[in-house]
Amino acid sequence: MRAPELAGSGWLNTGGERIRLAELRGKIVLLDFWTSGCINCLHVLDELRPIEEEFADVLVTIGVHSPKFQHEGQAGAIEAAVERYGVRHPVLNDPDLETWQQYAVKAWPTLVVVDPEGYVVHVAAGEGHAEALRRVLGELVREHEAKGGLRRGGSPYVPAETESTELRFPGKAVVTAEGRVLVADTANHSVAEFASDAETLVRRFGSGERGDRDGAFDVAAFAEPSGLALLPAEVADQVGYHLVVADTANHLLRGVDLRTGAVTTVAGTGRQWREGTEPGAAREVDLTSPWDVEWWAEAGGVVIAMAGNHTLGLFDPVAGTVRRFAGTTVEGLRDGPAGEAFFAQTSGLAAAGERLWLADAETSALRWVERTGETFTVHTAVGTDLFSFGHRDGPAAQALLQHPLGVAVLPDGAIGVADTYNGAVRRYDPADGRVSTLVRRVAEPSGLLVTEGRVLVVESAAHRLRPLGDGTTEEVAGDAHEVRRPPAVLAPGELDFSVVFVPPPGEKLDDRFGPSTRLEVSASPPELLADGAGSGTELARTIVFADGPREGVLQVVAQAASCAEEAEHPVCRVTRQDWGVPIRLDPEGDGELRLVMAGDP
Repeated sequence: MRAPELAGSGWLNTGGERIRLAELRGKIVLLDFWTSGCINCLHVLDELRPIEEEFADVLVTIGVHSPKFQHEGQAGAIEAAVERYGVRHPVLNDPDLETWQQYAVKAWPTLVVVDPEGYVVHVAAGEGHAEALRRVLGELVREHEAKGGLRRGGSPYVPAETESTELRFPGKAVVTAEGRVLVADTANHSVAEFASDAETLVRRFGSGERGDRDGAFDVAAFAEPSGLALLPAEVADQVGYHLVVADTANHLLRGVDLRTGAVTTVAGTGRQWREGTEPGAAREVDLTSPWDVEWWAEAGGVVIAMAGNHTLGLFDPVAGTVRRFAGTTVEGLRDGPAGEAFFAQTSGLAAAGERLWLADAETSALRWVERTGETFTVHTAVGTDLFSFGHRDGPAAQALLQHPLGVAVLPDGAIGVADTYNGAVRRYDPADGRVSTLVRRVAEPSGLLVTEGRVLVVESAAHRLRPLGDGTTEEVAGDAHEVRRPPAVLAPGELDFSVVFVPPPGEKLDDRFGPSTRLEVSASPPELLADGAGSGTELARTIVFADGPREGVLQVVAQAASCAEEAEHPVCRVTRQDWGVPIRLDPEGDGELRLVMAGDP
């Protein structure tokens, strides 16, 4: 189909100029539908960097920022995200999902390729499409160069001016036994060490250049480090380092010797996790966007908030192993035994005796893991599902958060929450089960630091640490909100449902070890479906809606295995995508729903 024109409320990285697709005829255009709080979208930003460089003279990438949460649609929030994550292409602000709807997008992230003649020729939902995209672009270059319609050179990208500050979008902070304050300085790709006043910079670990290099403090390199954890002294003595850093964009854990300043890689391969659950040697296990780390004696190691696959991992620094600690990789909110629980972008951790508190960002939830005997169980204090959020205090069952990233145990035993997208610090009291607000109008708080009886807020978008205040609270009676996506209007009764996956040029489905595809369907509420839920190997099935509920969310997980054709040792990969499709039943609705994982639109 002809690519619809781009509509939105403003442009970034263009010098204020609007971009029209008609002006890009002769170029290949890649539209990246993303939102700043989506971890899969951040993965795609990294996947695109080498492709943008390889095809720089023929490809124009345009990020279409279509927000999931209310905060993400604000111009200032998008500007901050573009700088924080080093986006080096034009970005369209699509706050009302106009362009999203024009292109029939159903999930974050989604990639759409427009050929030099202005036609949509390829769509891919989810992440992990880099090699397939490279093949598609290569074919388009050859085809349109032969036609004489390919235009090389020139770019609409205009870098924005940025301010230089001592900290740049800091993530988390910890305090050493000597009172030094260590801060994960995310956009400066380093760890900053301050004196006990939290203001006087003592030194940095990391050169400030994005990379994954080990070595002395001034030559080592990180990529968007976020979380920090100090090891107990006896453990540090055994392993030779004191600080564990969640090196998020490198998919690594790094160890820092605070005496010598040496930085070493202690867990991860540098490859992003795609599938599998087997434990193993820490340097041989793939990680995925570790966002925070916390030593928890009850678990016997460092718990990892593995935001990239919605789980908690466990790193044993003495044994040098990593294993799955909690979660299944299914995105959602489900309590129960640790191995069966669902999480959604685990992002902040704080240990308190037999409880480990965590901020579960995509469900806007405060949750905890509790040890009872030899078992670990997951519970939820605040939060209900993937789609409900807001700023509302009161009894925990009615309270609402918006994409929290940090959590801490306060001096009085209550739990502090860095309620990031509400720009607030919240307080949950386990004794009476109530939530209140400690402070508002904070610029994207991402962490809390408790030191010598005072609390510091890591105010990420203001690039600083700031005192929390005197501890007085207020109760905010805010409105409830839901994730803003237009529902698919479907007819009651039977639905012809399918997921499209077409291997990219030069690849075929890999059925050497059994079926190459898998499809899992469920719904929220579960009673929405009378038939068609469950797992199977076909990417198409008939779904039957039950009498009763008229709206809900169809939850779909699809995956496909493919390999390069005609190769003695073919390169193979698994493509996976999760969808949460809001639906509304109406007699005038469609009797068919088709989701594109990869292929022609």
